Amino acid sequence: MHFTRHSTFEDHGDGGLGHSVPIIVRGEGHRIWDDRGQEYIDGLAGLFVTNVGHGRTEIADAMAAQARELAFFPLWSYAHPRAIELAERLANLAPDGLNRVFFTTGGGEAVESAWKLAKQYFKLIGKPTKHKVISRSIAYHGTPHGALSLTGIPPARTPFEPLVPGAFKVPNTNFYRAPEHLREDEKAFGIWAADRIEEAIEMEGADSVAAVFLEPVQNSGGCFPPPPGYFQRVREICDRHDVLLVSDETICAFGRIGSIFACDDFGYVPDIITSAKAVTSGYAPLGFMLAHDRLFEPFRSGMTYFPHGYTWGGHPVSCAAAMANLDIFEAEGLTDHVKANAGAFRSTLERLLDLPIVGDVRGAGYFYGIELVKDRATRETFDDEESERLLRGYLSKALFDAGMYCRADDRGDPVIQLAPPLTIGQAEFDDIEQRLRSVLVDAPNHI
Repeated sequence: MHFTRHSTFEDHGDGGLGHSVPIIVRGEGHRIWDDRGQEYIDGLAGLFVTNVGHGRTEIADAMAAQARELAFFPLWSYAHPRAIELAERLANLAPDGLNRVFFTTGGGEAVESAWKLAKQYFKLIGKPTKHKVISRSIAYHGTPHGALSLTGIPPARTPFEPLVPGAFKVPNTNFYRAPEHLREDEKAFGIWAADRIEEAIEMEGADSVAAVFLEPVQNSGGCFPPPPGYFQRVREICDRHDVLLVSDETICAFGRIGSIFACDDFGYVPDIITSAKAVTSGYAPLGFMLAHDRLFEPFRSGMTYFPHGYTWGGHPVSCAAAMANLDIFEAEGLTDHVKANAGAFRSTLERLLDLPIVGDVRGAGYFYGIELVKDRATRETFDDEESERLLRGYLSKALFDAGMYCRADDRGDPVIQLAPPLTIGQAEFDDIEQRLRSVLVDAPNHI
């Protein structure tokens, strides 16, 4: 299984069987059921994916109709109606100028495509030495070798090294762990963090740096939102050094933060957007890279082409699912729903700050991280053994037993992450808070 310790499920011959594999068999709205009939809140939207919720028959019907009409055709020198319609729709939803859509099957492939495009673009315009990329500490950008090189999580990288050269890391925007002299001024911290990007560009030489890859809200590490002014400063830095700004919205797009594209929520215009996951709300695999018109200019004439592609990129059935998914967004006003209710979700989760183990609640929209600490006064975190006992020895199973599917993670400091379907409201916020509380109140006894 993916990202799974298989030893958990194995019989090691000492008389005790491993845990059984949880098997999820059904979903409806924000709830899922296992093969024993147990019901759970899907507090992670599958994997930041099922934004419109489970069981949407209108999406399934659109997929079935497309499969009957045209089940598959590639986009290699050909096109099909659903890819054309979806590309136009995505371009109309994106910031001005981002009009060129390249379809993939997932987020890692979209990131891979963006790095390759950045490299080729600069070669084509006479700047062949610009190939390096910058991303942030602990950030996750995917598992293909290029995307993994951008990923800033050492345990995810080291088993597969050597990776693609030319990827450099800068500090992230975790304000809770900011340098002490900046902890009282979020804007000053944001400017400091953005300036580390310029420092890295200058250290490597601007004539060697092609792109900066940033998530609007960094997922890994536990939902780090950008401080005020951060992206505006990054945009200035990228413009000054002729470096492309890539907004990796694999998770943050399609209402997770509020708008269809989260760069709009934070007021910046990137050169490339990468996304996947909730473009179909998980009903079929699909990802894409959305590039600015100027990046397409070198491909308009002559024999130049982008020698890159995927068999399943822009699959007709997946595109049909995406179109039906976006129809639901519009018909039900889901982006407005998130914007109207995000504050209530945050304030409900902040009730947990009365528990000594809860150090920080952070995030945006319907995307939050709850950082757990050993000492809230000093912000002391847990050592590796304590974190192991807390997260895997207790929390993961206890949360599931409490009917709560979410993520207890230690990529960075220990956190619980929440990213539920966008359809929920106050009643579900209260339910989530109560289930989390029932587990966290006993957590100190399991360290």
